[in-house]
Amino acid sequence: MSPHTTSSPHLLDRAVTHRAHRLELPAHRSSARVARRSVNAWLTAWRLPAEVISDAVLLVSELVTNAVIHTLSAHILCGVQRIADAGIRLEVHDQDVRGRDLPRSLPGAEDECGRGLVLVREIADSWGVDRSAVTGGNAVWATLTCPALPAPGRGVRNGIPSRR
Repeated sequence: MSPHTTSSPHLLDRAVTHRAHRLELPAHRSSARVARRSVNAWLTAWRLPAEVISDAVLLVSELVTNAVIHTLSAHILCGVQRIADAGIRLEVHDQDVRGRDLPRSLPGAEDECGRGLVLVREIADSWGVDRSAVTGGNAVWATLTCPALPAPGRGVRNGIPSRR
């Protein structure tokens, strides 16, 4: 499956604390749950629409699960960043230095696995894979656009952005 790619910097290469969060996790299946909860909390704090949060949580779950199952990583990095006040970017960095392509699969109707990247392709506005400058492995990323986001340090009251 070929990712829909756009040129974009890795969020985990830079630290902009009010616009990005990151988390290092062990490469265990239980880490997908931790990543989902963390992304949900971060995006809820940014007051994003529930639909965007739901899509982001599903995307990060699939990306973390793929990193855990298909790479020889001891740890993975998971992050989310607000981009240009018009969306978010999710990233999962693994430690797989073998330089392999993403797993390709065409799941059958009865298969229980193999649909992760199909979901990513369908839900994300764009997605791709790059070599991670942080881990040396893969950096798989996905973007979602969302309605105008309040600027950092601003809240929304009655649908109108307000200064805090």
